[in-house]
Order: sequence, then structure tokens, then C-alpha cells
Amino acid sequence: MGLIRSGIDSVRAVGLPAGVGSDGEWVAEPRLALVRWRSELGGRFHQVYVNGRYAGTTSDSSQRQMVVQMPTFTEAAVRIEVFGVEACEAHIDFSERLGGLRVGSGRVGVVLLRSQELPMDGTAHIYYDAGTGVIDYTTSLTDEPIRIWPARQDKAGFGMSRFGRGDFGYDSSAAVGFGMGSFGNGQFGLDADVIEWISPPLQEGVYRFAVKVFDSAGNESAATESDEVAVIPGAKPAESMSVSAYERQTNRLVLSVP
Repeated sequence: MGLIRSGIDSVRAVGLPAGVGSDGEWVAEPRLALVRWRSELGGRFHQVYVNGRYAGTTSDSSQRQMVVQMPTFTEAAVRIEVFGVEACEAHIDFSERLGGLRVGSGRVGVVLLRSQELPMDGTAHIYYDAGTGVIDYTTSLTDEPIRIWPARQDKAGFGMSRFGRGDFGYDSSAAVGFGMGSFGNGQFGLDADVIEWISPPLQEGVYRFAVKVFDSAGNESAATESDEVAVIPGAKPAESMSVSAYERQTNRLVLSVP
């Protein structure tokens, strides 16, 4: 069934105090936050995700709070989400279904199908247009070339790939098979494997990306180019907020930002 989004509201997160002084001032516990929520999902467990990554599962169906670890990076707001799950799926990490990258991350993901037709010694290079509309193929975005086959055993051997394209004696002892890779997005069988590359943070703008594959002899494939991708970096989180007003009848809280 997967993640259940409905029936959960009033999600709030507060920093945990590491200590409180005699003057009432407190010091926050670094990288820890208490997440609380309301839920109408009786008989189901709940999972918490921080910036799209699995942070934990409740111990029973009645639990409505959890302490989670926060990222150390403070230049962007943290996204905390709470979902319901069936008891039989409480141990499953559904991060991939959330898409990983979120709007506002300032990063772009490029996915390459690791087809058996790609050369054993092949490497992939990523290029982009730097927002100009014209892709620059003289400078690769990758610090090091992406190795398509880190181990010979990953690639199909004689009889498992197209004749003349496989590696004799290595019959895919470590290759990804049906349902283990990009199931539903890639090809069935051994070609279900993908390579995912995440870009460094980019400035706001509209970009286009391209991928080329090279072999050890320097031969290169034709470029596969993407459509335009809009990048919106995340806004910096507000600091030193204070409560300006609270309306009990409507449960409305007004915050003041200096």
C-alpha cells in the first residue's frame, strides 16, 4: 500500500533543550528535534522523513511523537513529513518514492540507464549549458568520470548479452536482474539497472544537461540532451522569530520576523 498522506495534520517540530539556565534561557540540543502530529489513522504505524530521507518509525500505532536527527546544513529550511503505513510495512524505507530531491534543493538529478550495450571500460560525462541555452561540451560537470561498470562481474557474460558485446566468462554474477533496479522505468531483466548522478548546488535559472559515454580508446557516443530544467534554490530559514499574536478560536498563530 505504501505511504498514507491523508488523515495527518498539525505536524510541528521543536528543538530539544540541552540545558536551561537560571535566567530561563536555554541551549538547544544540536541536530535533534521533537516532531509531534495528530492522526486519524487508527491501527497504523507512522513514519517520519527529513528532507526526503527516512528518519524513523513509531513503535506502535498510538505513538504521535518522535525525536529525529536534523541535518547540520543550516543554509536552507528543513522539510519534515509524517506518513502513515500499514503495520506489515512499518520497516520499509519509502524514500525513493518521495523522489529524493525536493523543490528548492538547488540540485538536479540525472539518471542514466546502465544498458548491457555500454562498453565494459566505458565512462559517462555530464555537461550543461550554465543557463546560457548552449551546452558546453568542453567542460564536464563531473569531477571524475562516472565508471559504468566498477566490476567486471556486474556486466553480462557470454550468452547473456548480444554476441560480441559481452565479456567472456563473467556471467553476470553481480548484475541487477528483474525488479531489482529501475523497475517500471527501465528495461526488464539485466537492463533494469540505473546510475544516478546528483549535481552540485546551482544558482537559480533554467538549465539543460547532456550525457556522453566514452570508451578506453577515446571514442564517444552521441550526446543525449535533456529538456529545460528550472532550478530554484531553497530560501534561507528565518531566525529570531517571535510570537506576535495567537487567536484561540481559529487556532491561528502570527509570527514576527525581524
